[in-house]
Amino acid sequence: MDSHFFAYMYRLRYIERWSLMRNTVKENVAEHSFHVAILTHVLCTIANEVFDRQVPTDRIVSMALFHDATEVFTGDIPTPVKHHNPKILSNFREIEQMAAERLMDMIPEKLRSVYEPLIDTKKASAEPELKKYVKAADLLDAYLKCVTELSAGNKEFGSAKKQIEQSIQDLNMPELAFFLEHLAPSLEKTLDELSEE
Repeated sequence: MDSHFFAYMYRLRYIERWSLMRNTVKENVAEHSFHVAILTHVLCTIANEVFDRQVPTDRIVSMALFHDATEVFTGDIPTPVKHHNPKILSNFREIEQMAAERLMDMIPEKLRSVYEPLIDTKKASAEPELKKYVKAADLLDAYLKCVTELSAGNKEFGSAKKQIEQSIQDLNMPELAFFLEHLAPSLEKTLDELSEE
């Protein structure tokens, strides 16, 4: 039997993000997953190299790569819709788990033990200390999207940026503070400004 798992993973590029908002630059779930993976990598690297922690970077980056895999079936549900009330969120989590199970059924048996913990939403949430780096990177990517849109003159993302900044502060992660102080500012610059330095 052929496995359709990666055929579906490649279809994440057709799922648009930020669908309720006017975008100067469209973004899809595949791009977002890549960004979250590289941001997870740098947050783990900061944790280990700057703050002398011992977080398993490779493991957490693998989690980041697949953190939105279920959206190939559910689509990207905007945060204001998903979090409108506890019942909607609970129903969405149930649908998300069903989507995860459908994806897992596509994975060949000999590979399932590797991919199941990355896709099964119940198993992934069992590692909260690792998952917090993926959550932080996910928020950071949303913040950087807002910064990019605002830099392009799109005021549509002003409120979202403020809400995401508060969520980032609530995480209270020194790794995020380090990134925002030392690495994030250049994302607000034009190509000419980057080239001048």
